[in-house]
Amino acid sequence: MWLEADAPERLAALLADRGYRVIAPRVRDGALVVAEVDGAAALPTGWYDETGPGRYRLARRPDSDPRAAERFGFTIAAQAWKPFLHPPEVRLLRAERASGGSLRFTPEPPPERPLAFLGVRPCDLAAIRVQDRALTASGAEDDVYAGRRQGALLIVVECGRANATCFCASMGTGPGARDGFDLALTELLDADRHGFLARAGSDRGRALLEELGARPASDLDLGERQRLLDATARSMTRQVDGEATRAALAAGAELPMWGSVAERCLTCGNCTLVCPTCFCTTVRDTSDVAGGEAERWRSWDSCFGLEFSAIHGGTVRSSAAARYRQWLTHKLGSWHQQFGESGCVGCGRCIVWCPVGIDITAEAATAVRQAARSAETAAGRGGRG
Repeated sequence: MWLEADAPERLAALLADRGYRVIAPRVRDGALVVAEVDGAAALPTGWYDETGPGRYRLARRPDSDPRAAERFGFTIAAQAWKPFLHPPEVRLLRAERASGGSLRFTPEPPPERPLAFLGVRPCDLAAIRVQDRALTASGAEDDVYAGRRQGALLIVVECGRANATCFCASMGTGPGARDGFDLALTELLDADRHGFLARAGSDRGRALLEELGARPASDLDLGERQRLLDATARSMTRQVDGEATRAALAAGAELPMWGSVAERCLTCGNCTLVCPTCFCTTVRDTSDVAGGEAERWRSWDSCFGLEFSAIHGGTVRSSAAARYRQWLTHKLGSWHQQFGESGCVGCGRCIVWCPVGIDITAEAATAVRQAARSAETAAGRGGRG
């Protein structure tokens, strides 16, 4: 179906009228972030981003630029949508001691309004699916995540451009969206038209299209969408060979690259904080001095922290090399064993927000090369024996 250029504003207003808490990209403090919007005017127009290893820049196109009217001319927001489904910090319960000495436990209430995500990129949609599998699996459902995920409406915007740090095409998560959405939009802009090719992925999405007065799209629209997505995929200069990387990491506990990475890695955890799929947490209990009230809080944790692997005998992964190896091996390797898919969706945020510019795609390629050399050396020694 076809929607005119004002579709994002109309969608935001329509969703708010239906009682949704609308979350969308918006400009704040020199970056494009994901935040609640209270009106369509907050949605970005004419903004674009430029990224690289350890580099992020947001700028606005001049009015003379034909692309200044683009609503989604940027790639991805600086942060993922994860904080709204899997909050960085959340109170799990509160306990109060009654006058008789008994305890009364009060769990946190579920959200009052369902969430509507407007402007999700395909890689972030794939990340939500990854977290769905990790946090809503039968027998291990996370109540906090499930309470926010239930009823959430997902409106995806497919990618008409790629940034230097994007590699979703090699991960099979973009630049187009296949399924898992309620509504998918593709922004098409040229000298003759500006609007959105729209596809419904659910009954809720179809209802939205009807209410917005969408008209049937033409064959020209469909062809232009495909050409745009193909061009975006071809423009990506980074990639990860998933199968080769998994094999290399499975046999690569002693690769020389881990020491090289450790010389650069600050173990700051930025990569895990901005990653749309990382879900590790820690729990702390607090109480008042009198012992009348106690609370249990959960917050994000990172495998780059020293205490993350602490057990009774000390920290298991005390070196930066061991911690980076754990993160990369889990993300691109053993995640498949746990969840049947990669823990990386190719968004590139870990590359952008690494203070020293460590590139996950380059490290994956290094692992493949070094594992191959190690296997050749071992084969040669076996032949000489």
